[in-house]
Amino acid sequence: MDTVLIVEDSRPMQRTLRRLFESDGLQVEIASDGVDGLESFRKQIPNVVVLDLTLPRLPGKELCRAFKSHAAAVPVVVLSANTEVEDKVLLLELGADDYVTKPFSPKELLARVRRAMRRASTATADGARVSQETPQHEWLVFGDAKIDFTGMVATRGGKILTLTAQEFKLLKFFARSPEKAISREELLNAVWGYQNYPTTRTVDNHVLRLRQKLEPDPGNPRYFLTMHGTGYKFSPGDLVAVPGK
Repeated sequence: MDTVLIVEDSRPMQRTLRRLFESDGLQVEIASDGVDGLESFRKQIPNVVVLDLTLPRLPGKELCRAFKSHAAAVPVVVLSANTEVEDKVLLLELGADDYVTKPFSPKELLARVRRAMRRASTATADGARVSQETPQHEWLVFGDAKIDFTGMVATRGGKILTLTAQEFKLLKFFARSPEKAISREELLNAVWGYQNYPTTRTVDNHVLRLRQKLEPDPGNPRYFLTMHGTGYKFSPGDLVAVPGK
């Protein structure tokens, strides 16, 4: 049975969410603060997390970051009374898979949680098929950068780089379409799973960080190019390997 971990400090909201997810056949685990939520997550990895942002002991944003660092594939659906666009963008950059504002429709929340679970399941199944067909790791090599998408290890000039799960996902998407101009909206939809979102700044921020980590001269990029009026293009030159081909 699939398990949803609810990290929420409000007892009435806990009861509401428990009834909602149990009625849909999900097993429910509840944590009342951030520290308990992290301990529960590490003890038994759930299939999905529903996360309140305002929590005792450990803030929801830090908890989201910790979840994604520990198990990046587990979808996190954030619940918050904050409707600020900047807050939503930050959560996306930390790796959250969806953002639902309070008050919310129970049916909508359930649909979004199920959608996040389906996306995660599809990604896992695709990864399993790649592993069965080609048991070797998926490599991308360009310039002096070497990326192991299977092991999530990146180096440049032999030095290990620290990339977030979303940066790996964005780089992998770029690598599948070298020399193609891709709009910010397409990147946001494909990498973050959003078709309609109020801002694409999160894409710009992630491309900026990839430049800082992978470009010889981030101020004059040669690999991650801005296509004015469109979006971005990955121009790797002599590409050694393309994942997913």
